[in-house]
Amino acid sequence: MIKKLRIEGDFIKLNEWLTPLSWIYGAAVTLRNWLFDIGVKKSRSFSIPVISVGNITVGGSGKTPHVEYLVNLLHDNMKVAVLSRGYKRRSRGYRLAGEDSTVAEIGDEAMQMHLRHPDVYVAVDKKRVDGIYHLTHDKQTKDVDVILLDDAFQHRYVRPGINILLTDYHRLIIYDRLLPVGRLREPVKGKSRADMVIVTKCPADLKPMEFRVLTKALNLYPYQELFFSTFDYKALVPLFPDCKQPERSISADDNVLLLTGIASPRQMILDLKLDSHRLRSLSYPDHHNFSEDDVAEINNKFHLMPSTKLIITTEKDSVRLLNLDGLSQEVRENIYVQPIKVRFMQPEQEQTFNDKIISYVRKNSRNSILAKTESSHKS
Repeated sequence: MIKKLRIEGDFIKLNEWLTPLSWIYGAAVTLRNWLFDIGVKKSRSFSIPVISVGNITVGGSGKTPHVEYLVNLLHDNMKVAVLSRGYKRRSRGYRLAGEDSTVAEIGDEAMQMHLRHPDVYVAVDKKRVDGIYHLTHDKQTKDVDVILLDDAFQHRYVRPGINILLTDYHRLIIYDRLLPVGRLREPVKGKSRADMVIVTKCPADLKPMEFRVLTKALNLYPYQELFFSTFDYKALVPLFPDCKQPERSISADDNVLLLTGIASPRQMILDLKLDSHRLRSLSYPDHHNFSEDDVAEINNKFHLMPSTKLIITTEKDSVRLLNLDGLSQEVRENIYVQPIKVRFMQPEQEQTFNDKIISYVRKNSRNSILAKTESSHKS
């Protein structure tokens, strides 16, 4: 058994008393995977490049920021589509994001991607095979060159060309347990399906020795590549035009209300490095739909805070807060969004990752500019 690493902010909490239920759940998941492995359940490949980004845990491991990293890497040279389930949306079937799309129709993560990248096709469909068919055959989107699947590691009906598995540094899959004891959706051996594994949310000061220890602990196969990433926090941007400053950073005098509806705000609290006496937190469940009572709670808690003060929320939460009725003028003037950007920990790893992604898309694309450029160069 691997000795457990002592890592900053270890978030793993286990409900050992639920072990019998975990055995039943594990048996069901193992049977499902076995049926795919022997071909009883079918996985489908596609002629277009398909890249999947996902995890095997419940809760956030940074999927959307890593999908956005891929979008930024590819969209200047080809037509990119992002396909997700659209978790907690109120619509069904296939939906393509457009000017009139709402969070209720496509979900908060898809809306976030659509607003940030209007030149990218953003679609949702619980049945990813159907979603890929629509993207590649519908008149509006059939010029797509590459499809990025957000949160599809367990969706085995699609066989992606590159399968990227994310694991949170603070909740490494090798130390977690199956639901409901832990937060694993399937046994750890499921990581064998990944072509690339990325340890996400790493501390910025991770030491070379820790890279080596983590590499050994994850015990990947020779065909798999391991990468390490962290989040860079950019300047705060206003959520509403009412905000007093167009951009700002946290000052030494600021009292901060951290407003989140994500799986766990603890990582963000660690990264922002705020003194406990200057920080208050309002934490709601992941993908939370804010109610009138929530609005009243936000207004009241912020009003009672001492000045100087501001509210910080995440990009994912911002799309649900943007059209929320009832926020006080004081809140609207002082609520800011914290943008984050994925950064690979080792410069040579970033280049390796980028080259492999671009090379795969170039070699498998039907009509991408990169493929045409390569052919022209050879001739």
